[in-house]
Amino acid sequence: MNTLNQAASAHDDNAPSYDIAICGAGPAGMALAALLARRGTPAQRIALIDAKTLEQASNDPRSIALSWGSRQILEEIGAWPAAATAIHQIHVSRRSQFGRSLIDRDEHKLPALGYVLRYGDLVTALGTVCQRAGIATLRPARVEAIAEGADAVALTIAGAAASTGATPAAATADATAITAAIVVQAEGGLFSDQESKAQHRDYQQTAIIAQVRSSRPIAHRAYERFTEQGPLALLPQGEEYSLVWCVRPETAARLQALDDATFLAELGAAFGERLGTFTRSSPRLAFPLGLNADPRSTARTVAIGNAAQTLHPVAGQGLNLGLRDVAVLARLLAQGANPSMLAQFTELRRQDRNTTVRLTDTMARIFANDSPAQALLGLSLAAIDMVGPARGVLAELMMYGRR
Repeated sequence: MNTLNQAASAHDDNAPSYDIAICGAGPAGMALAALLARRGTPAQRIALIDAKTLEQASNDPRSIALSWGSRQILEEIGAWPAAATAIHQIHVSRRSQFGRSLIDRDEHKLPALGYVLRYGDLVTALGTVCQRAGIATLRPARVEAIAEGADAVALTIAGAAASTGATPAAATADATAITAAIVVQAEGGLFSDQESKAQHRDYQQTAIIAQVRSSRPIAHRAYERFTEQGPLALLPQGEEYSLVWCVRPETAARLQALDDATFLAELGAAFGERLGTFTRSSPRLAFPLGLNADPRSTARTVAIGNAAQTLHPVAGQGLNLGLRDVAVLARLLAQGANPSMLAQFTELRRQDRNTTVRLTDTMARIFANDSPAQALLGLSLAAIDMVGPARGVLAELMMYGRR
C-alpha cells in the first residue's frame, strides 16, 4: 500500500533521480511511459515500477473493450495488437421491456466503433514498445512509501529488481530508493482491494466474467442488455463472446456454483434468443463492482486511469477513460515535468472525467432494478434510437469521451 507523506525536502543524494516515476505498469502506465518517450522525454528519465513481471501480466486471460479513440492512441506509440475483434454495431436493450438502441459504425464513417482483445495481448505489445525504447523499469517491485517535498518526490521501493534501462537504485537491506520530479499513480487494482476515495459507492453487484459461444453468433455486433440486477454485456471476440454479467452478490455466488450447462441455460434466459442458445463457457471469474474516484492531484503527484477513477464496467469506459488521461498527461509532461503541468492536467480532464463517472454511475444504478420506472427507461432507449443526434451523442461519448 502506497503512502504519501508531505516533507520539506525529498532529496536523497544517493538515490537515482528521474523526471517522471510511474507507479503501475498496466496498460495506462506503460502507454504513458511509451508516449512520453515518443514525445521527446529521454527514456532513461522515466521510471516504470510494477509488482508483477511482464510475463505474469501478459498471461492475464481477461478481455477488454477499447474504443476507436483508444486505438488511435495506441497506434501512435506502435502498440496496437493484431488480435483484436472489431465492433461494428452496439445493440443496447432492456430485458422484458420495450425499446432498444442500435449504434452502427456506418453512421460515423469509421471502420469500427471499438475493439475487443485480450488484456494480456495489450500488455505484451506495450511491454515490447517500452523495452525497445529503453525505459527504465523496476519489476517486480512494490512502492512502500512516497514522500513529497518542495522540489522532488522520494519513493521507497521493496523488492526492486532492475530490468531494461534501469539505473541501479540506492539500496538498503530491505528496500531501494529513487527520487522523481513527478510521480504518476497508475496502479488502481480491484475495487474490493482499494481504500475509499472521495466518490465511493458499492453497487452491491458482482461481475461474472467468461468466454462463451452461441449457436447463432452475429459477427462484430456487441450487446449491452440491462436486467433487474445489472447490465449484461456480450462482446464479440473471434468466434466467441466475452461475457460481463453484473448481478447481485448472492446471485453471483449461486451462478458460480452451477455446472456449465445450467449456467449457460440461465444466461440464455437472462439474455434472450437473439444469438440462439449458448453452447460453451470458459471457467468463470467474479469481481465485486463499485465506484471509487478522486481526481485531485498534489503539486508533484497525480493519478490516472483506474487509480484515479475505478468505474462500473457498464459501457466499457474504464480503460478508455484512462487512456484519454494518458494522452493529455503525456502532452503536458513532454513540455515540462513540473507542478504547473499537473494543475493544467487536472483542469483539462475535469469535464471528461465527471461526465463519464456520472454516465456509468447513473446507468449502473438506475437500470439495475425492477421498478415501474423501467418502462420509461425502455422508451428512452427507443427514443434514442429514433433520434439521430441523441444516438450520435451516445456514440461519441463511447468512442472518444467528452472533448
